[in-house]
Amino acid sequence: MLTYELRGPVAWIGLDRPARRNAIDTALLGVLEAAARRAQGEARAMVIHGHGPCFCAGLDLGEHRVRTAEAVFDISRAWHAAFATIRRGRVPAIAAIHGAAVGGGLELAAACHLRIGDATAFFALPEGQRGIYVGGGASVHVARLIGTARMTDMMLAGRVLDAAMAERAGLLQYLEPAGGALARAEAVAAIVAAQAPLTVMAVLQALPRMQDMAEEDGLFVESLTAALVQTSAEAEARMAAFLNRKRDTAMRPPGEGRE
Repeated sequence: MLTYELRGPVAWIGLDRPARRNAIDTALLGVLEAAARRAQGEARAMVIHGHGPCFCAGLDLGEHRVRTAEAVFDISRAWHAAFATIRRGRVPAIAAIHGAAVGGGLELAAACHLRIGDATAFFALPEGQRGIYVGGGASVHVARLIGTARMTDMMLAGRVLDAAMAERAGLLQYLEPAGGALARAEAVAAIVAAQAPLTVMAVLQALPRMQDMAEEDGLFVESLTAALVQTSAEAEARMAAFLNRKRDTAMRPPGEGRE
């Protein structure tokens, strides 16, 4: 159902139900959450991708045809908990997307911190056509990424976003040619994994919370976060290395590596 590979500081997590277009059932949700927890303990970044024809076609509807309201509620909360492991963890998550990222697949992509798509990627929320409603966090997280009006259009009018539209909407941070998402994800993950841990913590944990605060509260927390991060031993060492490098390049004649 899922592959896990640690390449240096980067964990590669691959949904591996190609015959079901990587649709998420209860079993896959459980191993995905476990893989994300494992990555939190041994990696500095993670890439989530799909094997086969697409990233993820969403909820496995075959498992959910007949459910009570209580069961649907519990399943939705299980999705929230699993995706929170990705969103609220200490390791930046990058989604590498090709083909369909539909319904729960879009919700999984939205749980990641960065999204890279290739030209084949497309995004939809077909729950409205099926008489159901999103349950994996889209009401909050997808709506924040693309806006409530665009999400309404996707759910009620069946609007499908192709890769170019998704990039313009702010859903994708990178748009690559067909087949190029994994290579770009590898390059981005290497850069992300090299960042200072306290800076990563601030970006993943403090920055999203500031968006929910009143302006003055957010600015106050920004100042506290800057004070914490910028007075660390690692920040001091990195700043010293940068300043020494700048002094070295400043002493070189033009054309010999000066910035």
